[in-house]
Amino acid sequence: MPRTIGIVLFPGVEELDFVGPWEIFTMTAALAPDACTVFTVSEKGEEVVCAKGLRVRPDHRLASAPEADVVLVPGGRGTRTEVDNPVLIEYLRQAAGRAEIMTSVCTGSFLLERAGLLRGRRATTHWGSLDRLRALNTVQVVDDQRWVDEGPVVTSAGVSAGIDMALHLVGRLWGAELARAVQKAVEYFPDPPYADVPLPVTVAAR
Repeated sequence: MPRTIGIVLFPGVEELDFVGPWEIFTMTAALAPDACTVFTVSEKGEEVVCAKGLRVRPDHRLASAPEADVVLVPGGRGTRTEVDNPVLIEYLRQAAGRAEIMTSVCTGSFLLERAGLLRGRRATTHWGSLDRLRALNTVQVVDDQRWVDEGPVVTSAGVSAGIDMALHLVGRLWGAELARAVQKAVEYFPDPPYADVPLPVTVAAR
């Protein structure tokens, strides 16, 4: 039976945080139809305006969404208000009771933390928000890893790290052979032209 993967959306969500994993998981489904199905969900099921202006219409609203085996929570500036959204936080708490794995990308980790899912666990987030996560004193913050796998909870660093995490999950759930096939299919072999340039400290935290 295919696993069901739910991707949570909200106003101000960072586009690549969810589109990258969406591509990995839907390519997995394309190559192995029995592996998984993927859906998006937001609080009201209405069109979501993302951080950079992309408009997305979710498949479901929180109240009527299917149960998910894997829940992915993206980050972005919108997380700074969504941490105080009781409807979303309660959805994550309830989803964690049913899901095999809860995951986050970037500052989506703050939503998992608010839902009580990171307490005492190792976790990471966007590099610009590591100190902010550490200041909560509930998480063992990891600074130098693209993703942190704690079994039922997997977190990843900023934006593009969500692609790495998604590929890791494909390998964990369905095997390295399929993960390698997905990686080749999406031609994900990063070779950035400025890999040796230090991160600019002026970039705003997520």
